[in-house]
Amino acid sequence: MDVSETQAEKCVAVEKVRESFPEYFRDASTFRGEQTLVIAREGILPVLQLLRDDPQLRFDFLADLTAVDFLPREPRFDVVYHLKSLSRNVRLRVKAGVPEDDAVIESAVPLWPGAEWPEREVFDLFGISFRNHPDLRRILLPDDWEGHPLRKDYPMGKVAVNFTKRRAR
Repeated sequence: MDVSETQAEKCVAVEKVRESFPEYFRDASTFRGEQTLVIAREGILPVLQLLRDDPQLRFDFLADLTAVDFLPREPRFDVVYHLKSLSRNVRLRVKAGVPEDDAVIESAVPLWPGAEWPEREVFDLFGISFRNHPDLRRILLPDDWEGHPLRKDYPMGKVAVNFTKRRAR
């Protein structure tokens, strides 16, 4: 498969989403051969399900799920899904904007059970909640930690860390 065939396959995904969910479609772009699809957060689950289940698309692997803070832009956050069709060897990035004052988006765990821990990481480090997540709690920081360290307004400074010295036996 050459580059032009791969680009055409990615455009098929964009067109399917645009036709199936025009109310959720916001934008699509290609940069350095990578296709990005921007949708409304309200449509994240139906769009991801279409991308996964459509026999022509089959984006069956959630390679990564993360977030980006674009302070002071609104919506402040983007939740980013990196999908791959294993059978077609095609990648697609899907982004949904999440506002700071209502930092909630639907969980992708019903579609990809492997999304459970990346969603917990985004919750822990950015403070974005995932509706209908089976076990949404901190994963990297202690339960009593205040704030979300990957937010751009998180104070930078030294944090006292208590180390204990144990002898290896």
